[in-house]
Amino acid sequence: MPVVCVVGAQWGDEGKGKVVDLYAQYADVVVRYGGGANAGHTLVVGGEKVVLHLVPSGALQPRAQCVIGQGTVLDPKVLLDEIDELERRDLAPERVFVSDRAHVVLPHHKLIDGLREADAGAGAIGTTKRGIGPCYEDKVARRGIRIGDLVDAKTLGERVRANIEAWRPVIAALGGEVPDVDAIVQLYAEYGGRLRPFITDTAKLLWDAMKDGKNVLLEGAQGAMLDVDHGTYPYVTSSTVLAGGACAGAGLGPTAIDRVVGITKAYTTRVGGGPFPTELHGEDGERLRKAGNEFGATTGRPRRCGWLDIPALRFAVQINGMSELAVTKLDILAGLGDISICTHYEGRDGTRYDTPPYDGLEDLTPVYEKLPGWTEDLTKCETIDDLPDNARSYIRRIEELADAKVGMVSVGADRTQTLRLRDPFG
Repeated sequence: MPVVCVVGAQWGDEGKGKVVDLYAQYADVVVRYGGGANAGHTLVVGGEKVVLHLVPSGALQPRAQCVIGQGTVLDPKVLLDEIDELERRDLAPERVFVSDRAHVVLPHHKLIDGLREADAGAGAIGTTKRGIGPCYEDKVARRGIRIGDLVDAKTLGERVRANIEAWRPVIAALGGEVPDVDAIVQLYAEYGGRLRPFITDTAKLLWDAMKDGKNVLLEGAQGAMLDVDHGTYPYVTSSTVLAGGACAGAGLGPTAIDRVVGITKAYTTRVGGGPFPTELHGEDGERLRKAGNEFGATTGRPRRCGWLDIPALRFAVQINGMSELAVTKLDILAGLGDISICTHYEGRDGTRYDTPPYDGLEDLTPVYEKLPGWTEDLTKCETIDDLPDNARSYIRRIEELADAKVGMVSVGADRTQTLRLRDPFG
């Protein structure tokens, strides 16, 4: 029963969607185990771009069952729009299964998210304002609304009213207007009616699939450096995004996971606030942003860009138990001249840091190693041997510094522009 977990190894936006789409060719079940519509997984198939926020990226592969686990928080409107899009593309939306235990994002979650960001001013986290944090707050406070509640009008009404009453003082203090409870209950009951055919006990579905020896692919959201426990706190997301989070979020035991694949760009990007040691400013950063089309799939915000941060990548490898890496956007580095790679950080007192410390990351200086670049266009390469010598050397140096083998290299946005070094389920 091979189970492969795909996780982000940076600050999100690493290209997980493309990798999951490719691996899903070999998967029977693809499971999204955490996060919400704050994730934007971009797929390019035949030159056409598709962005998915909740349905697993394996949805464009026609044979895989697509499971949304209990660790996620769901905006029903976004989910239904994506199901409609699958139907429009004749991609069998009945392959989508939604956990009855997943928590529901409500309108006031998004309202509160936006009000808090506006109130924080310069100290804003940089959230997507999709209501993810407040929804997870409700989950932990044991007052959340779950998908299973949407199909019971009486229970839904009671729980939504209690939930809004808990938030009423917060909304008022932030200068917002408390939404109409009856309107929310009516709308979300309608959502529940439409979602009813997709709602099930996904943990049992997953257990049965593993028992039958099916290939299972676990899809994470965001990246290791945004993990609520291990990331650059408080500039993090509100969920556990690591491979360990897949166990609780999907509903399986830790011994079930056979391989963990970490996705990293050939450089580094970050959206929102928080420390970013290798960030490039001015013309260099803008050049990388334009070459890589680095704008958020969910918000459209320009991403902050910088050289590859090995300490952060090394840390991600360690805390996720990554068995290999997939390197994306290698083609973007073509024509940039010499390429810098951050090997470690240095403190003001000369202390060396090989992984990010608990705090004070913004006060450390990145130490770089320069590697020769290349000018050749990589987008037509079909095997690893087609890469120019300097590009292959760059991949080998990543392996050495991060202490993890590279199993896939992406040299373009389309699913065909990928160099695979091994079978994902082999």
